[in-house]
Amino acid sequence: MQGLRKWLRETPVTSGLIIINVAVFVWMLIAFGLTGTSMSSTFSAQALFSAGARYTPAIVDGQWWRLVAPMFIHMSFFHIGMNMVVLYFLGNQIEALFGHIRTLLIYLVSGVTGNIWSAVFLPKQLSAGASTAIFGLFGAFIMLGLVYRTNPYVRQMARQFIILVVLNLVLDVFAAGIDLWGHVGGLLGGFAIALLLGMPKQRGSFAWYWRALGGLCLLGTVSLLGLIY
Repeated sequence: MQGLRKWLRETPVTSGLIIINVAVFVWMLIAFGLTGTSMSSTFSAQALFSAGARYTPAIVDGQWWRLVAPMFIHMSFFHIGMNMVVLYFLGNQIEALFGHIRTLLIYLVSGVTGNIWSAVFLPKQLSAGASTAIFGLFGAFIMLGLVYRTNPYVRQMARQFIILVVLNLVLDVFAAGIDLWGHVGGLLGGFAIALLLGMPKQRGSFAWYWRALGGLCLLGTVSLLGLIY
């Protein structure tokens, strides 16, 4: 119990995001129910749509909140379980490095950019999950490895995350029903917003061209919306 209190106190953003995701999943269980009784059972497409999953025609019709809501919606126990485990371990590290507010912004912006990419390149597919935002956290850590190359710990962790991200994206190509474009968009969004935000008390180490790159990446993502409107 003491460990739980310490976690809630030291990483309020990561713990809060996990609590919100789990709460939304419980609400969906009560409101819609799963299509089966096994751990791999999923919510129906209608349930996911009603809860706010990303669907491009609905976004075009004015339901812009479908660019935000999907990062808190999950399709099954397995789906939310895997995402929350990764969010726990990765979020704790990111929050320790970037601080609370920056971590929240990285999560939210990454989720939105991932859903924008998904909306543009998979317009007919219904999608949901925190993985767009989680890939953004990976992107933020990869950014640290590039900017702070002289730090051996950060550099080594960034290399490990790059390998993990590449393997995940390769698997996404061959796996059915995986939102590859959402993952790519989230990764780039996290990389870009982390460049713009910088790290607490270390702004001077960010050259102007890094921030310019981050801004261009985000502007490019927003401009993609013109392809669906």
